[in-house]
Amino acid sequence: MWTDIGRHSDREIRAGSAAARQWIRREFRAGRYIAFVAEREGIGIVGSGAIWLRPSQPYPGLRPRPEAPYILSMYTRPEARGMGVATGLVRQMIRWARREKYRRITLHASAQGASVYRALGFEASNEMRLSLTRGGSPGTTAKSARRARRGPRR
Repeated sequence: MWTDIGRHSDREIRAGSAAARQWIRREFRAGRYIAFVAEREGIGIVGSGAIWLRPSQPYPGLRPRPEAPYILSMYTRPEARGMGVATGLVRQMIRWARREKYRRITLHASAQGASVYRALGFEASNEMRLSLTRGGSPGTTAKSARRARRGPRR
């Protein structure tokens, strides 16, 4: 999955794999990581994804729950792409979340997966992020990164 997304080097992926496996095991044992797998007869596993029940603060308009479902780690084998594998997985995740009485499910879509989610009714939200690494976030100009390090103008 990370190789296909293309944002990390093979070295970074290998280095992060042990920590990721440890995190997944911990969350799975705690009942906060629910895995979904798609199989095709004669092929085997062709796709997978998960719901992580991440901690959530209560706020007006939503029934207070200590966690919120978040879709992550979606992957479809290249030879099975375009066959509805990811769509089927996400539909199952949505059904699961509804059965569990959650009112919202969120995710961060890769460029490759965004069309799948839009077709299922997902909408872009107002989430924003800031990279706290030295170079700033992707797309940050050198000038704005320097200004951000110095602080606001007076």
